[in-house]
Amino acid sequence: MIHQNRRKELLSKLDDNAVVIVSTNSEQKRNSDVNYPFRPDSNFWYLTGFIEPDAIAVFSKNNYTIFLKPKDVTKEIWNGLRLGVEMAPKTLLANNAYDIDTFLDKIESLLTSESSLYFDAPGNIGWKDVSSTNKLNQSIALKFRNRTQLLDPYLSEMRLIKDSTEIQHMQTAADLASKAHMQAMIRTRPGLYEYHITAEFDTLFRKEDSEHSYPPIVAGGENACILHYNENNKLLNDGELLLIDAGCEILGYASDITRTFPINGKFSEPQKEIYEIVLKAQKSAIASIVPGEAVNKPHEIACDVITQELIKLGIMDDASSLRDFYMHGTGHWLGLDVHDVGTKEIDNTIRKFKVGMVTTVEPGIYIRKSDKVDPKYWNIGIRIEDDVLVTEDGHHILSKAAIKELEDIEQLMSQL
Repeated sequence: MIHQNRRKELLSKLDDNAVVIVSTNSEQKRNSDVNYPFRPDSNFWYLTGFIEPDAIAVFSKNNYTIFLKPKDVTKEIWNGLRLGVEMAPKTLLANNAYDIDTFLDKIESLLTSESSLYFDAPGNIGWKDVSSTNKLNQSIALKFRNRTQLLDPYLSEMRLIKDSTEIQHMQTAADLASKAHMQAMIRTRPGLYEYHITAEFDTLFRKEDSEHSYPPIVAGGENACILHYNENNKLLNDGELLLIDAGCEILGYASDITRTFPINGKFSEPQKEIYEIVLKAQKSAIASIVPGEAVNKPHEIACDVITQELIKLGIMDDASSLRDFYMHGTGHWLGLDVHDVGTKEIDNTIRKFKVGMVTTVEPGIYIRKSDKVDPKYWNIGIRIEDDVLVTEDGHHILSKAAIKELEDIEQLMSQL
């Protein structure tokens, strides 16, 4: 019923004669006859709840039709059961269901001369032919190219505001990832490799029927200064820090958490200095998240704090060199995609926070070897990231269970 309500809400925002066409992905080949694990397209999943590959949904105010793979006994023996055409209407609350191979033959019967088509892919025309559903969509888009409109502006606005069910899934994902981060702190010690700690996340997530929401970053020492480091195979050295950026999915909804801690369980004085700056910047940024505040405010605050404090330490002379040490944004939307849909501006005006939005807050400082910086700070890379829900009375930190106070981390790691 929740997906039916979403389709109804979406249609209420479109033309009266709107027909929406959304498709999911095809399976992607890894090598030879082995595919990558399949994940549905997020827009399609959001509107249909259907998680099989190669499907297209077509719906209007009076009709909901889904095209999908038919039952196939031989293929199901090898690859698993399919819902099939016969069961789809009842299961998915659709009026009709057809074999996806008949899409081009039947689509015109679902349209009228007055229909306005809304597609879920940017540009509509000229998509890369990477899947069978994209090829089908490309064909229909070309045929009706003068009657198509972009669906993204309307659907992204819906997905940006999470309902209670979505928030519950995201809280569960944050709780599980928080547990994994704290487990990693307990397990980490010098002499292990980054992949040993990666395995802690793999194991815990799979035990809870979850999976990574993105490739994890498990970066020891100087690797923490590589923003999207993903080799995760280097030795963990005594006296260095370990930065872990990892989250999981629950029913498609992501968590995204980063913690940084000492491999030997005790922060050095230079590490403490930088850590406290990042933590101060993050707390100050989170405090600004309230309904009605500009969504760029957390980034402005984080930049101001980091600039002021690094100047005090003599690492920076003025604000002009901030991007040498902090070169990314302070947050992004979070939901079915780890970098979720939704713009930061509306009509060239900075958007305001609204109840139900979920954003990350993730300032960091990354100090590489440089003649301009005291060597005691070299190779210190620190990021602290939480998932924050905008509420009526301010905000709620979904990932608050993952400790981040310096003293709490050292106390937990003393259990080694």
